[in-house]
Amino acid sequence: MSTAHAQNLDLSAPPVVKTIQQRSLFVGLVGAVACIVGAVTPSQSEKFFHGYLLAFMLWLGVTLGSMVILMIRHLTGGGWGTVIRRILGAAMRCIPLMTVLFVPFLFSLPKLYIWAGPLDRVADHHLREHLQDITQSYLSVKGFWIRAIIYFAIWNLLSYFLSKWSAEQDRPPLRDNSPRFKALSAPGLILYAFTVSFAAIDWLMSIDPSWISTIYGLLILIGQLLAAMCFAVVVERILVRHKPMSELLRPSFVHDHGKWMLAFIMVWAYFSFSQWLIIWAGNLPEEITWYYRRLGGGWGYVGLFLVIFHFAVPFTILLSRSFKRDITRLVWLAIWMLFMRVVDLFWIIEPNFSVTFTVSIWDIVAPIAVGGLWLAFFFRNLASQPLLPAYDVYAKEVLEPAHD
Repeated sequence: MSTAHAQNLDLSAPPVVKTIQQRSLFVGLVGAVACIVGAVTPSQSEKFFHGYLLAFMLWLGVTLGSMVILMIRHLTGGGWGTVIRRILGAAMRCIPLMTVLFVPFLFSLPKLYIWAGPLDRVADHHLREHLQDITQSYLSVKGFWIRAIIYFAIWNLLSYFLSKWSAEQDRPPLRDNSPRFKALSAPGLILYAFTVSFAAIDWLMSIDPSWISTIYGLLILIGQLLAAMCFAVVVERILVRHKPMSELLRPSFVHDHGKWMLAFIMVWAYFSFSQWLIIWAGNLPEEITWYYRRLGGGWGYVGLFLVIFHFAVPFTILLSRSFKRDITRLVWLAIWMLFMRVVDLFWIIEPNFSVTFTVSIWDIVAPIAVGGLWLAFFFRNLASQPLLPAYDVYAKEVLEPAHD
């Protein structure tokens, strides 16, 4: 690279970003009004918060997954990560929004978690005794909120420093912030793994407090990484129609993004199968309840759908090298995988509340509403910085002429 070339190339986000931001904000605000109505309507309130939990975990996954992929890039380097650094950074900087969107759970804990309500209403004597034990040791409402504050404090702090040091590379002189990025990213990945695992226990696994899985947090973690990479592919496909992304994105970078998608899909399948195999082999009554609910009442078809279309079909498609290098084809699979992430989270959450397969209107409206607000915030973040940190010494990996 040369700095002169970076200065001659307009690296600002194209006008389409502002257009999408405005449209997303409109969708988000309309959806938010509908969600408020659902939240305050007694007959719909409980179902609404089921859908809201699904929506929150979906978009939190894209947010945190983007931060993790960004930290992986800082540790490993490579043009594949440089070209989407600002996409990942814009998604990561949505953590303050997700912090605010967590506040509604303050009014919904008893609607989501049996341990947060009066225990004398629990009919099962053994479950009631179990709940009395765990609420005294871990699952208290106070402990739930204290841990949530710690999670969001850590995530916001990581995002703040990663964003601050990245913004320094938008202005001269040429600088190498990689030592600082590496010094933060290495422990940051460890902190992420622990906080997300405990958050998965608090916010998802504790819906059914009679069941535990030691690999559960890893399942949520890998789902977040997959969602984030798929989202980055979708955004880069939108941007590649315009400068500067049309001059920055190479087939080799797209190929790498496709390989990351393949890797995350394989790891998701491995974790999912490992959890099932361990529980099946143990065959303990207190462990099989989770799968028992998800294999009957029509939920088994959803599980089969996940096996085929979350793993088998995408895995087979991504074995093709030419497919992974073609952004116009890869983006359709990325969109599909984002949809499958919704299905996977739906299969994780909803059977806790319904014995038979049920889809409420809020399982659709809430993800769209939260998604509209999230996308508006994301595209605002994306438009606020150049699409490439031109004064990063490693920007030459993208700015130099391609040799694909």
